[in-house]
Amino acid sequence: MSKKETTGQAMTRSLVAHGIDTVFGIPGAHMYDFNDALYGARDKVRFIHTRHEQGAGYMAYGYAKSTGRIGAYTVVPGPGVLNSGAALCTAYGANAPVLCITGNIMSHLIGQGRGQLHELPDQLATMRGLTKTAERINHPSEAGPVMAEVVGKMLSGRQGPGAVEAPWDVFGQSGPEVDLSVGTRAPHPAVNSDQIAAAAALIACASNPMIMVGGGAAEAGAEIAALAELLQSPVTSHRSGKGIVADDHPNYLNFVAAYEYWKKTDVLIGIGSRLELQFMRWKWLPKGLKIIRIDIDPTEMVRLKPGVGIVADAKAGTRALIDVLSGSRRDDRTREFADINKEARSRFSEVQPQLAYLDAIREALPRDGFFVEEISQMGFTARFAFPVYGPRQYVTCGYQDNLGFGFNTALGVKVANPDKAVVSVSGDGGFMFGVQELATAVQHKINVVAIVFNNSAYGNVLRDQKQAYQGRYLGSELTNPDFVALAESFGVRAFKVTSPDELKERIEKALSLDEPVLIEVPIEKGSEASPWPFIHPAPHAE
Repeated sequence: MSKKETTGQAMTRSLVAHGIDTVFGIPGAHMYDFNDALYGARDKVRFIHTRHEQGAGYMAYGYAKSTGRIGAYTVVPGPGVLNSGAALCTAYGANAPVLCITGNIMSHLIGQGRGQLHELPDQLATMRGLTKTAERINHPSEAGPVMAEVVGKMLSGRQGPGAVEAPWDVFGQSGPEVDLSVGTRAPHPAVNSDQIAAAAALIACASNPMIMVGGGAAEAGAEIAALAELLQSPVTSHRSGKGIVADDHPNYLNFVAAYEYWKKTDVLIGIGSRLELQFMRWKWLPKGLKIIRIDIDPTEMVRLKPGVGIVADAKAGTRALIDVLSGSRRDDRTREFADINKEARSRFSEVQPQLAYLDAIREALPRDGFFVEEISQMGFTARFAFPVYGPRQYVTCGYQDNLGFGFNTALGVKVANPDKAVVSVSGDGGFMFGVQELATAVQHKINVVAIVFNNSAYGNVLRDQKQAYQGRYLGSELTNPDFVALAESFGVRAFKVTSPDELKERIEKALSLDEPVLIEVPIEKGSEASPWPFIHPAPHAE
């Protein structure tokens, strides 16, 4: 007689088969049979329960973003899905493989509008609006195929989040245990040699090429560095591409420095990037600019049409370009790049006190440590003022700019990278979005160092209201708790520091402790210099 298993057990077995070793989440009535299946597989899958569904989603995001592997979480349908929706749209915006597993109301009541517990008018449609793919399991026999289909789509091409739901009654239904299919990444598009030849022809005529990398190039750092050395071109990046080529590589240009070089660029080579800097932030194009793009997503070639579009994996496409160009020789320009970087650094050193504090964090953080930004004055400044030395080590929310993502995301980063230092940098406003997850950090021994820069304001809103609205402040000034006392009430070791030197010492001490730590840094309200002139420079006048 064949062995039986529930839908929940088959789904859990599928998680294991797909290499998923951690699930974040909160149990609930619709999910009990799935939750119980996770309990049965607790030797293979770690379950980390959180204090808010958004926390579960962001922790899965941090896990995925820092590793490139699937980050999974489970929440109840309806309000649970909606509470985690901000994390799903972050994962969508940042191309992260985050898997949401949820339930639904009883199968025969879906779409009836009877007002069942946690009912949404059309939850599957809602999830499809936030993810790359979402499907429902209607029967135990569908568990394996649906899980494999969703995972395969999440990992193929331009990666993104996915969701699987099962009705309340289906989770506990039994069926024969069968071999499960495993979703795999679709083959990368074949590199088109004609397009490579066309790109090489453009590059051969270029005097000042520039390479721009984004998060889609995370696995292609060595190839991109080799291409830059071959062409003696600079490489730059915005936030998602930070660390793919290390900041201290001779060909890397900080993006403030890169804007100066941009003024004479004749060929732009975008690799795994939306080219956000050049086309959304710099607002000025050099005359006669030619554009080459290497991107796995063919729709990118429609959204921003290049002179030559190479639809390919970043690593394979860059390697093919190197192979064609390998005979060329160019004069070494790395001293020029070093001078441009030095001049840019001298200009943005005025962004204080942020720069001094970020320098202190960089000195204390090991080279292979993770820095998780936040929508804050420190986070904005870090995009150009915090050096990064490896891919995935600078964790950002991509274009969504979700206030409050940082601390929760950092917990997921640490779970995925338990032997690496993880520092979360938040403002007081953003930190309070997820402060309850201090309890999760303590309970599950997730040893993140959380630094809270407390300026008693939503700092960017405060500055904008002061400058553009003549000081008509609305909702931008904040009354805060004593963050040290608050953290200690959770059982978290906490400190208050008032200078960059003191912060460096405290981080070093915190990283030596085998426990979560919070460090509060008071900042005078409205005192931070604006980083925006360096992120949105004034258009270049010829």
